[in-house]
Amino acid sequence: MREIVLDTETTGFDPESGDRIVEIGAVELHNHVPTGRVYHQYINPERSMPQGAFEVHGLGDAFLADKPVFAAIAQEFLDFVGDAHLVIHNAAFDMKFLNAELGWVKKRQLPWDQAIDTLAIARKKFPGSPASLDALCRRFGVDNSSREKHGALLDSEILAEVYLELIGGRQPDFMLGASSAPVGDAGSMGQKTARIRPKKLPPRITEAEQTAHRAFVDALGDDALWRKLDQA
Repeated sequence: MREIVLDTETTGFDPESGDRIVEIGAVELHNHVPTGRVYHQYINPERSMPQGAFEVHGLGDAFLADKPVFAAIAQEFLDFVGDAHLVIHNAAFDMKFLNAELGWVKKRQLPWDQAIDTLAIARKKFPGSPASLDALCRRFGVDNSSREKHGALLDSEILAEVYLELIGGRQPDFMLGASSAPVGDAGSMGQKTARIRPKKLPPRITEAEQTAHRAFVDALGDDALWRKLDQA
């Protein structure tokens, strides 16, 4: 399963009033594991940067002046995203801006159901608790010490860690399929042969439960799967 953890920085809060995207950062996950592939692009908004927005992300007019406009990077961005789920904190905000920008350059829209909103997940999982990205970093012990200002790529990298914690930690899919080399092979990433228990553990079911199970299996007939398992 492919997912893209994504964040944007903008000139303000409302594309319909003229605000634009100035940065996109995205991190690719495969089966909940970062692949190392990222997308990062600064964008010339073709307008001046309001002071309030500058104080949030530090991206000013002089820095953005030689960056490409959105029309020049739109297809590259869409190609990177593909049909992957988009993991976004407060997805409504970023999806609103992305689809506005894509609409202005006549590119395909991103379906709203393609987005996974980590803000909504956090509010459902921890009702009544702060659900900002910084608050979730504190809750899960995710290091965000380098987050002096908002930055789309840095925030998407941090959000990827938070997202994995929100859905139950990294353990479920972590390193699955990383190596299929035989045990002891140099490419097996340090795998070791499992030790065999010298004495089987005693059964945890009672004699009455065993009797009831045998009666149940007998009632299923000679071809019952349970009978074959019992004989194995």
